[in-house]
Amino acid sequence: MTSAFFMKKSSTFSDSFLFIIQQRAADGDEDAFKKIYYQFYKRLYQFSLSLVKTKEAAEEIAEDVFIKIWQQKENLSEIKNLRVYLYIATKNTSLNYLSKKAKENLTEPFDNINIDLYKSTITPEELMITAEMYRKIQQQVEALPPRCKMIFKLIREDGLKYKEVSDILNISVNTIDVQIAIAIKKIALALKPDFDYQPGKKVKSGGI
Repeated sequence: MTSAFFMKKSSTFSDSFLFIIQQRAADGDEDAFKKIYYQFYKRLYQFSLSLVKTKEAAEEIAEDVFIKIWQQKENLSEIKNLRVYLYIATKNTSLNYLSKKAKENLTEPFDNINIDLYKSTITPEELMITAEMYRKIQQQVEALPPRCKMIFKLIREDGLKYKEVSDILNISVNTIDVQIAIAIKKIALALKPDFDYQPGKKVKSGGI
């Protein structure tokens, strides 16, 4: 089983298209801004939810990020990587919320993260696997260590690049590579018996 099996990315804007609508939004084009909103809102909401643990707060945080961006839309043209900017803005807003809520410093904000992955991203029909194998994949993903699951989600589900995740979480690309390798290995090991077993395959036996 290859890593590509687990690394199918969800639909996302190309860099060139995102840049075009980003420039249009900077000029006050509301339709262009709405495209950005609908492309990223749900992802940013899930990202915030993994940090703040509260749906209401995550919704407000994601909305707040877009409100502030629209209020300062003239600055959009100066943002080099809007994807990274949005995730970092969501991370910072979420951590500010937690800081105010708990009134204490968060030294390691990503050590106890619980991601609720989109089950619709991977479907048995798309991957041509049985429902049982799909269940095993989900089970293994949910069992991944918090940081590993966070990285796996951002790259595999949200379609971010290694460098973008590195900038968002402030960790090295090498660390990301290691964590992805760990995730893929765990999932592959869980599915190995299903791939080893082939119906109708003759089992070798000793001579009589």
